[in-house]
Amino acid sequence: MTVLITGATGLIGKALTDAFLKEGIHVNYLTTRASAIVNKGNKKGFLWNPAKNEIDLDAFTAVSTIVHLAGATVAKRWTSSYKKEILNSRINTAQVLYDAIKATENNITHFISASGISIYPSSESKLYTEQSTEVADDFLGSVVQAWEGAADTFSSLGITVAKVRTGVVLDANAGAYPKMEKPITLGAGAAIGSGKQYLSWIYIDDIVEVYKYIVKNRLEGVYNAVAPTPIKNKTLTKKIAARYGKTIWLPNVPGFVLKMSLGEMATLVLDGQLVSPARLQKTNFVFEHSTMDSALDELVPKKKDS
Repeated sequence: MTVLITGATGLIGKALTDAFLKEGIHVNYLTTRASAIVNKGNKKGFLWNPAKNEIDLDAFTAVSTIVHLAGATVAKRWTSSYKKEILNSRINTAQVLYDAIKATENNITHFISASGISIYPSSESKLYTEQSTEVADDFLGSVVQAWEGAADTFSSLGITVAKVRTGVVLDANAGAYPKMEKPITLGAGAAIGSGKQYLSWIYIDDIVEVYKYIVKNRLEGVYNAVAPTPIKNKTLTKKIAARYGKTIWLPNVPGFVLKMSLGEMATLVLDGQLVSPARLQKTNFVFEHSTMDSALDELVPKKKDS
């Protein structure tokens, strides 16, 4: 089996590539940098330039499944130009893939696109499942709608489409968690805003397993890729602090302060969604880390015996 991955150098992409290769699955991946091409064993890199609608069609050789993870990070100040980049990096890349598949002979039958739980409106009480139809009336809500819309076009080519609405991915060395942990370890930790906003999260190993599960079982439709136990910001802050023997003594960081420093991007930490992975659970998918305590066992360095 050969899988084509976009965004293979990102947090999820790297881990997923390694997981596929360990299982003997061949991985083709697309990159915009020639220096990032590594052809070794079952791993092969190919160039593309979505901005110019250019792609090496050899990337589709023997491919049956595409995992589309490409997209500019949202964790960068949202200037007008960067907001366009966030959107275009998701929509244009999908369009390049679509056009190439439509114009060539190939064996692609499954298209799996990353997506985000930020499609759901922020709420401290509403539990969102894959059956929920509410859409956030903000920038990220519109981005995810367009993102999923681009993925849905592949169904017109007779391809099975799955969309993975991903929560905050927790990894000890990259992504959001190191940023959460650092002030706490320095004794300057504090809850954000009201502290009541939910973080719907998933541990890095589990998001990799979600993608593998969808690939192997040829699943279709929308799946919320979050652990079954969302956690409030204030509770998480205290849990991390306890792991380091720290006390949370500072008052909550006011929302207006974050809005002044981060602008519209402050929504990433001030808002939150209470999201359920109901559809995954109905397929009998099992999370290795279903609770935050279990995830923190992996995220927080183990104390060495004295």
